Amino acid sequence: METVTEPINDNPQTTEKKKTTVRILLADDHPIVRDGLKKLLQLEDDFEVVGEAGDGREVLEKVHELDPDVLLLDLRMPNLDGLSALQALQQTNKRTRVIILTASEDKNEFVQAMKLGCSGIVLKQTAPDLIVKSIRKVNSGEIWLDSLTTAAVMRHFSTGQEQAGGGGGGKGRERSPLSTREREIVVLVAQGYKNKEMAEKMFISEQTVKNHLHNIFDKLGVSDRLELALYAIHKGLHLAPETTPAP
Repeated sequence: METVTEPINDNPQTTEKKKTTVRILLADDHPIVRDGLKKLLQLEDDFEVVGEAGDGREVLEKVHELDPDVLLLDLRMPNLDGLSALQALQQTNKRTRVIILTASEDKNEFVQAMKLGCSGIVLKQTAPDLIVKSIRKVNSGEIWLDSLTTAAVMRHFSTGQEQAGGGGGGKGRERSPLSTREREIVVLVAQGYKNKEMAEKMFISEQTVKNHLHNIFDKLGVSDRLELALYAIHKGLHLAPETTPAP
């Protein structure tokens, strides 16, 4: 009698790991910094450092070649600075999520980086576990700012809004509070959801989501999704409980 032995599939975990591994590119002009970051990130089972870059032009080449999930990008680099590299990436690669890792505390640079599409800002003096956490959050589609950078960016937007509303325009008026549904929209925007995804999650139409966003922008005095996300992070709204379906 012939015995048929089925092959033992011992690869599911390996396959799952490949699916969930975060592929990371490190960009800093100091080899010692890259080496330290690489050793830190290699301690995480689901992280893979796929490449390194020492200047801005090399960043663009490596991103094109390797297509990483997350790019840790220094602002101060030769040949092409971090902001210029970020701007170029906005034109060529919108899939890779960018975290600015910097020693700078210039809030104007923070604001410019956010407007150029970065998903997070981490100061180099940040605790190692928070650097790891920032990568996970950004890779999942969220925005990451620590308390210092959040405060700096929010002060900038707040000042800008006061100046914009100083001439008797709508920005300076007393605003209505957000409804429960509008607050849920704010939470999802801060968590990185797109209009279509929010509509599906909340069981409403995409046009209804757009209508809610228009009302939210008007009530809060913000002009785009970035400012709305920063507002949510500043107020801690992005930590709110899961959205519930519309009745």
